[in-house]
Amino acid sequence: MSHQDMITPDDTALILIDFQPAMFQGVQSHDRKVIVDNVQVLARAAKLFGVPTIITTVAKDSFSGPFMPEVTEDVFPDHKVIDRTSINSWLNAEFREAVRATGRKRFVIAGLWTGACVNFPTLDMLKEGYEVLVATDACGDTSPEAHERAVQRMVQAGAVPITSLQFVFELQQDWARAETYEGVMDILRGLTPYGIQVRFSKWALGEHASEAGPAAAAAE
Repeated sequence: MSHQDMITPDDTALILIDFQPAMFQGVQSHDRKVIVDNVQVLARAAKLFGVPTIITTVAKDSFSGPFMPEVTEDVFPDHKVIDRTSINSWLNAEFREAVRATGRKRFVIAGLWTGACVNFPTLDMLKEGYEVLVATDACGDTSPEAHERAVQRMVQAGAVPITSLQFVFELQQDWARAETYEGVMDILRGLTPYGIQVRFSKWALGEHASEAGPAAAAAE
């Protein structure tokens, strides 16, 4: 698959790795609240567009704590969470089976920490022939350098860096796609700085304000 091909709801799956209290405590590369918001952007977009999603934790009950509830309770309340002992998710048979069960060859990955829990399965999945895109603004590590070196290594190995909003916008593609438009607007309003502009436009122009243009607004 060419890196020039944008992701679509039909060819992509999402993997979220180890967004747990113990792992967040070590993050010094990003504002932790920004990561929390960006993970929700990914999860909510995946739910909106029907993108298969794998959620995994490491040592949930013995050390690291539960996956962030903003995802497991608010977005995917009945979703199975795969718990592991391995740093590298790919070493876990249940995780590998979940990857294969999606039927997809293209995966967007985000997790904590970038240099280990994201880097390791990314390298292995690339060797297995999967295409991997890393949502780097929804990852974090113990220092900016640790995060950047990990991203560089994954890029050199063939992974593609993207952002959380890039994930959303590539899935949406056209503001006239009415079935997901309001859902995307809800994500932007609730979890991004652009939400300020969305709220202002609705206030200034009325609830008919729409990026899809006057025709779409008139049809509402």
